[in-house]
Amino acid sequence: MPQSLKNAREQLLSISHQLSRLGLNRGTSGNASVRVSNEAGQTGFLITPSGVAVESMMPADMVWMDFAGNTEFGKQPSSEWRFHLDILQQKLEVNGVIHTHSMFATTLSTLRLDIPAFHYMIALAGGDSIRCAPYALFGSQQLSDNALLALQDRNACLLANHGMITIGETLEKALNITQEVETLCEQYLHALQVGKPFILSQQEMLEVQEKFKGYGAWKNSAKVKSNS
Repeated sequence: MPQSLKNAREQLLSISHQLSRLGLNRGTSGNASVRVSNEAGQTGFLITPSGVAVESMMPADMVWMDFAGNTEFGKQPSSEWRFHLDILQQKLEVNGVIHTHSMFATTLSTLRLDIPAFHYMIALAGGDSIRCAPYALFGSQQLSDNALLALQDRNACLLANHGMITIGETLEKALNITQEVETLCEQYLHALQVGKPFILSQQEMLEVQEKFKGYGAWKNSAKVKSNS
């Protein structure tokens, strides 16, 4: 269920600070959103503002939007508000969305390749791969459409020549997935520098899914599905 506006503003600011401290976002890059109801009980979401460095943000700077794309008067949402809106509108189980320009995810996104199951923790992203969405101009509807396809049955995706998106039942779960995906991207990049890593089979990844059941990071995430 959506939380109150006051609590959501504070939580979104806290998550933004954590992303900065962890080096997952720097300066004004990246953005995050959380599903929330306004004072009138209308369901929408809060999103980080456009062009504001995290160090300068205050809870009141977070921008409330409804699912028709209307915003609080006088506030400018992140330029990527379209994919936040579309994800939250179409995935009712999702309450938190995070977008980063983190070093290793962004580096791999320039290769425009899916990340295969070279490590069993790929399952945390909801399947046996992390897809890379085709390139589209930042802030465009095409980028949002591409991201939604890449996030089908997944909790994370790369955006070609751009960065990554993660989603979660809560913002905290989305943050956990963000950290894990960045680590996986770093590991995969190192593996590619040495050679071609061995890839786990779909059956082996299904066994991981069973093992993960009940784990906090895995609970309520999507079932493992193949690329086929």
